[in-house]
Amino acid sequence: MSGPPAGGPVQAVLVPHWLSSPDRLEVERAVQAALDDGPLHPVVAVHLGEVLTELQVAAAREVVWPAPTARVRRATGWSDDVVPVRLSAVELASVLSLPGLATVAREALTGGRSA
Repeated sequence: MSGPPAGGPVQAVLVPHWLSSPDRLEVERAVQAALDDGPLHPVVAVHLGEVLTELQVAAAREVVWPAPTARVRRATGWSDDVVPVRLSAVELASVLSLPGLATVAREALTGGRSA
């Protein structure tokens, strides 16, 4: 099997960020506020829109396929409201660039590291 052609489109790598319900609500609030308050660079607006979509997809994935996430929660001791929200590096950077994002959600997205 060969790799992708040189110079071809690069696929974004989606990384799961395990967020509790309050963290997901805060991310959604901050993203929606940024989109509502504008103006944003059009590319940033697209990335933030994709974050909102992924928040909804994460919730749906939990309803349709709960077993994989439940296994991870059991192994880690996380609470029942923690689910993976899969974000690309540019989506994550777009969220972390929001000045109105609460510190607790920022820490959840970065694993407590400075971003």
